[in-house]
Formats: sequence, structure tokens, C-alpha cells
Amino acid sequence: MEYMSQEGYDKIVAELNQLETIEVPKVRDAISEARAQGDLSENFEYHAAKREQRRLFSRIRFLQNVLANARVMDMSKVSSDTVVLLTKVKITNLTHGKSMSYTITAPHEADISEGKISINSPIAKALLNRKVGDVVEVNVPAGLLKLRIESISV
Repeated sequence: MEYMSQEGYDKIVAELNQLETIEVPKVRDAISEARAQGDLSENFEYHAAKREQRRLFSRIRFLQNVLANARVMDMSKVSSDTVVLLTKVKITNLTHGKSMSYTITAPHEADISEGKISINSPIAKALLNRKVGDVVEVNVPAGLLKLRIESISV
């Protein structure tokens, strides 16, 4: 079971719908067109379309599995007392004095460009269940970071 936000759940549903209703029919058409060209043993278009079909079906199965195991969190029950899944946390890197804000998300929702980090990341794991003012040390590939939690919000 994996907890996620309603927004993350809706994105996965939209992607799955896009794949099933638009992308799969396109690939089926491409396969049909390639078959019509004759000899399939040396037909590049046919083999490329079949590879794309396998990729699409693999992605569809993956997304269906994610949705089957997903549980949307009730945000009204999320507290801002401690860092938990779906809270936004502002931290300061005490080594460099740089402030950062991250939202702790499910792995499928993580997107660093949007400031969303996976609950499985080293930083998120170190921050979980901590309170404002706590200082945590995190081992990351770049070395040891000392982070202070400045604020937590929902």
C-alpha cells in the first residue's frame, strides 16, 4: 500500500487514460500499416511499432498496479507538528546557510524541479517525525549535511 496525495493520484489516472485512449490506438494503427507493407522479417517500422507497444503495455501495467495499491491521504488529518508524508518543510543547510523548501511525497509524485522529494530519499528519511528547530545530519552522495527544520506546513 502506498499513500499519496489526491493530486498525485489524479496525475496517474490522467496518464493511464492518455495511454489507453490515445497512445495504444496510435501504435495499433502503426502496426497495421507496417503489416500492410509485406515482409515483416525486415520491416523496421513493424519492429519499432511492436517495441513501442510493449513499452506502452508495460507502463500501463505499472500504472494500474500503482493505482491498485494507492491510498489517497486525507489532508485534514495531516498534522504540521512533525514532518510526515505530504508536509512541506523549510530547512536550512547549516554548512552553507542556504534555505530550501521541500514537500515530502510518495515516490511516484517526486519531482525535484517542483520541490517534491520522495519519502524514500535520504533527506526525507532523516526529516521524518522531526519537529521545528530540530537539527538532523544526513549522509548524501555529496557528503554529510547538517539541516535545521525552520517550519512545517500542510
